[in-house]
Amino acid sequence: MAGASEQQKFSFQEILDTFKLCLTDSKEVDLQHYVDGWRGLIKFLNCLGSIFGFISKDASSKILILVGHLKGENGSQYATIQSMVKYELEKDLVDVTKRGIHQESGCRTLLRLHRALRWLELFLERLRTSSEEDKTSVMCGEAYNESLSQYHPWVIRKAAGVAFHVLPGRPAFFEVMNVGPPEQVVAMLGEAMPLISEVYDITEKLYAQHNLLDLP
Repeated sequence: MAGASEQQKFSFQEILDTFKLCLTDSKEVDLQHYVDGWRGLIKFLNCLGSIFGFISKDASSKILILVGHLKGENGSQYATIQSMVKYELEKDLVDVTKRGIHQESGCRTLLRLHRALRWLELFLERLRTSSEEDKTSVMCGEAYNESLSQYHPWVIRKAAGVAFHVLPGRPAFFEVMNVGPPEQVVAMLGEAMPLISEVYDITEKLYAQHNLLDLP
């Protein structure tokens, strides 16, 4: 577990507030807020120690790439995920069929975060609806097997399985969220999960529409 000071600085409420800002009035996904939401999720994972290092390190590197696009000379094209997809496809900046010269395209980079978001969405929903006796290792493993595992090589899947076995119990997760007593955490997750799910679903449909869900 991380030090108390790091936990005091973090509250899961930050993530909820950020994902509230993610969707524009026209239901597009604001990329800067999406990145900020992921920064909060990484803080949450890091508060639990090195167990989720294989996820948080990869997510951190992907965030840096997206920030580079946002701050670049064509940053205005990356205002939303929708504008990013339109721009990169029109300019032929996406390696659609095989890896090539655009391995750090916004579309490919965000797809990796999108897949990881599905895992967290499934895991957090299980946490929300679980009882104190339920094992977080089982919940996390099930969520991983339903989402991220299919994109990871065997060695990563094996390491993930070992890591999940030493996860702390549900009360420790709730404590790290730094929101309040368990019933308050459950209520907060009840508010957060539909927002995260909506952001995920909109992105999923957009990528499916443009045949981008299997970018190499």
